[in-house]
Amino acid sequence: MAKSAWVDWSKNTQSKDYRGTGSFATFLIIGPVCFFLGILFASFPYDYPLLWTSDPVPDAYYGQLEQHLKFMHQSPPLIARLLNIIMFVGFLGFFIKLFRPSEANVLFDGASLVLYVIGAGVYIANIVKGLRSVSAGIWDTEVGGVKHDGPLTGEVILGREDSLKVLSASNTILALVLVGVLVLQAGQWYAERKEADDFEQLEKEDAEKKAAAAGNKKKQ
Repeated sequence: MAKSAWVDWSKNTQSKDYRGTGSFATFLIIGPVCFFLGILFASFPYDYPLLWTSDPVPDAYYGQLEQHLKFMHQSPPLIARLLNIIMFVGFLGFFIKLFRPSEANVLFDGASLVLYVIGAGVYIANIVKGLRSVSAGIWDTEVGGVKHDGPLTGEVILGREDSLKVLSASNTILALVLVGVLVLQAGQWYAERKEADDFEQLEKEDAEKKAAAAGNKKKQ
């Protein structure tokens, strides 16, 4: 099996140019992930009645949630630009860590990048689209809902209740994906620490063997 040319197979966690969890690039990844998790946590009280309880949801609640989402989407353009900048900061961190990567970078950071891309896709395709629909007041039009063209079901029109549930479910999916990124970064930290301990143990054993061999030579 041929080895990839873009991977530096000679690099390990002890190399000077290894970009591990202690590098600045990791901070560029963890910072945006935690920032977006904070935003999703702030939205959790709004999502909880729709997804996490069997109690009936009063009709007035949907109006309150709709007003909240309209307020978020109609915020000044600077807010959306800052969100986009913070998201691209995370991509920058991944690109730095995956430039001439080691095998550990490919495994942990590569998988983290895949999850991050999935999260960006959920954000753009579901959350942003849902916020635009709420802000446009699409339920007050002749269509009466959000059109969805499924490959099997065909055209389906989602009403206000179903659309808000889809938006809340998208927030949950995005939160799980971002938590997965943190888990992979924590796994990389643990693997680095374990390898450092093993390397230190081997060096200690080699030093003891050399000391014992030197002692035997002096006795002879």
